[in-house]
Amino acid sequence: MRIMALDLGATRTGIAISDPSERVATPVRTMSTAQIIMNSVTWRRTLEDWEPELLVCGLPLTMSGEEGPQAAELRRRAQQIADMAGLPLQFVDERLSSVAAKRILREKGLTERDMRGKVDMIAASIFLQTWLDARTAEAQAQAQAEQPAEAAPVPADDAPAVL
Repeated sequence: MRIMALDLGATRTGIAISDPSERVATPVRTMSTAQIIMNSVTWRRTLEDWEPELLVCGLPLTMSGEEGPQAAELRRRAQQIADMAGLPLQFVDERLSSVAAKRILREKGLTERDMRGKVDMIAASIFLQTWLDARTAEAQAQAQAEQPAEAAPVPADDAPAVL
């Protein structure tokens, strides 16, 4: 299943996608938020090209983990986008994803001007990768919990007991 992440901003939205095995997040593009909200041809084509089955939207939380003042409006816009696309929606903590994206781009030698338009899609791929990794770890933990515990070997009657 492909999962699409949106880093919704007031002006621009970064878009990232997972591979079908849900292991790797890849930045796709940055689009005008208005284009997405208005369900433009470019946005619809992006959905058709990548065929996501789930949208994951970054949620701006405060450093204490609470929803910030922008969260309610972002939730409303994200739900509107998901409804138009006919896709289920989940939210993920996006704290510090833009900071990490800028650091990555600076390490590659990009200037602030060169970064414009790239930060949002890199940030989307960062929080999508975090979400994918957490989901994989949760599935592995659940699978281990469902496996029967291995029984300790029972000594044979003629074997000396170990104390």
